[in-house]
Amino acid sequence: MKRNIIGFCVLCCSILSCVGGKSEAPDLQIEKAADGFQFTEGPVWVQGKGLLFSDIPANKVYLYVPGQGTSVYLENSGNSNGLALDGSGKLLLVQHGLRQVSRLNDEGGFEALAAAYEGQKLNSPNDLAVHSKGAVFFTDPPFGLMDSGKKSETGFAGVYRIDPDGTLVLLDKELGLPNGITFSPDEKTLYVNDSQKRIVYSWNVNDDLSVSGKSEFARIAAVGYADGMKTDSEGNLYVTGPGGVWMFSSAGELIRHISIPGQNSASNCAWGDDDGKTLYVTANYAVYRIRF
Repeated sequence: MKRNIIGFCVLCCSILSCVGGKSEAPDLQIEKAADGFQFTEGPVWVQGKGLLFSDIPANKVYLYVPGQGTSVYLENSGNSNGLALDGSGKLLLVQHGLRQVSRLNDEGGFEALAAAYEGQKLNSPNDLAVHSKGAVFFTDPPFGLMDSGKKSETGFAGVYRIDPDGTLVLLDKELGLPNGITFSPDEKTLYVNDSQKRIVYSWNVNDDLSVSGKSEFARIAAVGYADGMKTDSEGNLYVTGPGGVWMFSSAGELIRHISIPGQNSASNCAWGDDDGKTLYVTANYAVYRIRF
C-alpha cells in the first residue's frame, strides 16, 4: 500500500495493543535497520547482495546491506511497490506509476509482463508472488488511482496470474481491495488478503496453476488495513498491517501479534540474511529486522 498517493492509508494509525494470541514478542530481537524514507514497501532478499525495497513516493528502490547501510539501487522505479525475483534471479516489480508488472532487464530498463487485461489498463499492481513453475501471481487494487483522479478501466480489483508464455489470467475479481499475496511452502495454497476488510482468503492451487476452493482463512481484529504477507518453512503466515505483524498458524489460528517499536502499522515483509531467519519488515519511513 502507498501512503502519499493513498491518503486514506493513514487510517492505519488507529491501533490496538493486543487482540488474542500473544501481544508482544519479548523473545524476539527487533531492530531498526534503516530509516529516513517516505514510505517503504515490497522487500525482497537477494542472496549475496542484500535487501531490496521500494520507497513508493520517492520513486526509488533501495539496497540495504547489513553492516554497511543503504544505497539507491534504482532511480525512477515506476513508483514500484512489491518486489520479487523470478526463477533466473531477475528483479520483478509491480509499479503503481506505470500500472504494470515489469522485469528489470540487464540494461536497467523495464520489460512489461502485464499492463492491460482484455485491452483495459490495469489499476495499480500492488504485490506479487512467483511460483516455482515460473508463473507470477499478483494483486491489482486501485490504490494508485485514488489520488490521481483516474478511474479504473477494468471496473474491478483483480487477482491475476501471468503464465510463462505471457498469458494474463484473471483468477478473482470479487475482493474489494486485494493486497498482500503469497504461497504456502508447498505452493498448494494461495493466500490473498482483502486489505480494508482485513480478511485473508485462501485458494487451492491446482497442478495447472488454476485456483479453486476459495475460503476465508483468517481475520485481523484491529482497525486499519492488511498489507503484505509471507509464510515460513512451517507454513505459518505473517500478515503486516495494523500494529505490526500478525502471525497465524497454517490452520488460520492467531499465534501472536508482533508490534514494531515506534510504528502503528507495517506494510510488507520478507525473509532474509544468509540463514533466512530474519524477517525484514517495511513500516512507514523505516525498515526493521526481526530475528527468529
